[in-house]
Amino acid sequence: MFFDRKEKKLITLTRNDPNNPLASYSRHAFELDGYQWPSVEHYYQAMKFGDAEYAEQIRQSPCPADASKLGKSKKHQRRKDWDKVRVTFMTRGSYIKCRTHPDVAQMLLDTAELEITDVSQYDYFWGSGRDMRGNNAFGKILIGIRYKLREEMAQQA
Repeated sequence: MFFDRKEKKLITLTRNDPNNPLASYSRHAFELDGYQWPSVEHYYQAMKFGDAEYAEQIRQSPCPADASKLGKSKKHQRRKDWDKVRVTFMTRGSYIKCRTHPDVAQMLLDTAELEITDVSQYDYFWGSGRDMRGNNAFGKILIGIRYKLREEMAQQA
């Protein structure tokens, strides 16, 4: 799960923890682009490919870990623009999950102003990497979504 390191004002999580509602592996289904997605990970991995049949196979995979494995396939060609659009797809999926599941949105809002870090040891793009010098793109996405949710709440008030 995640914990609050008050001295550092930091929330840590791992994207692939199916038990953490904020993780992309959590089984919080949502509808996007006319399809029901079992998790953000299913959506993200399927968006890598222009092959609709393969994307559907990913969407139908039994769990997020299987979707991730299919998304790493070298047998299927990724979108040529994937490196440019991957953050957009992770953001869309994560935001729609929060909009679909108010309890998940509230959990994110409850992180207050704390920094959110994906503590993946081996992922220097989505996570912090072993030495905490990684890009932490997933943590930044969650912070951005938290800000947007607050903005929306303020407009409704």
